Amino acid sequence: MQLKELPLTHVAAAPREPGAGKPPLLIMAHGVGANEQDLMGLAPYADPRFLVVSVRAPRRYQYGGFSWFDIHWQPSGFSIDTSQAVAGWELLQRFAREAVEAYGADPARVYLAGFSQGAITSLGATLTDPALVAGTVVMSGRWMPEIGPQVDQAAVAGKPLLVVHGEYDDVIPVRYGREIRDYLQTLPVALTYREHRMGHEVSLDSLRDVTAWLQDRLDDKPQI
Repeated sequence: MQLKELPLTHVAAAPREPGAGKPPLLIMAHGVGANEQDLMGLAPYADPRFLVVSVRAPRRYQYGGFSWFDIHWQPSGFSIDTSQAVAGWELLQRFAREAVEAYGADPARVYLAGFSQGAITSLGATLTDPALVAGTVVMSGRWMPEIGPQVDQAAVAGKPLLVVHGEYDDVIPVRYGREIRDYLQTLPVALTYREHRMGHEVSLDSLRDVTAWLQDRLDDKPQI
């Protein structure tokens, strides 16, 4: 399909089975060092009603990749550039609004799906502007405490969220996925949490969870 001029470089795939009215929109956000093509291989597995868009993060990274924010590695662990992270999810919010208009998507059915750093960004975008997003998939991410003070608990009430993490993840260990789970359990969101016997990846089993969850959201079924 013909791509539109939008705030983020992206690739897009039209619905494989378009229905009546405006299509639901699935926006995918990649992890650090990747690009807009990275998650597009998942598009054929998504519900065929979706208009699927995969975006490129705004910051250049080594070896030709891109990132949503800088990571600073230290002997004791790592830290992130919080201001860049906030700018990243605000840019993703802007992209989502403009993509709805540009591609004629249904503004009431905008879904985000992020992996790793893209998961952090997608979660930040969702919790700080919940009216924009119908539901979000958080794959192999981590919790940013800086998001917490910006969350309006009344506004996120009932918001569907799927968090998926690998038990053997050696990049973002599973304890970080559990931190996301533990924080979201303090909010009135509709949370589904899954762990899989995998590393820092999207396994076939986790992909089944993601695609089934998204299909259920379109069909307006209860949480799995």
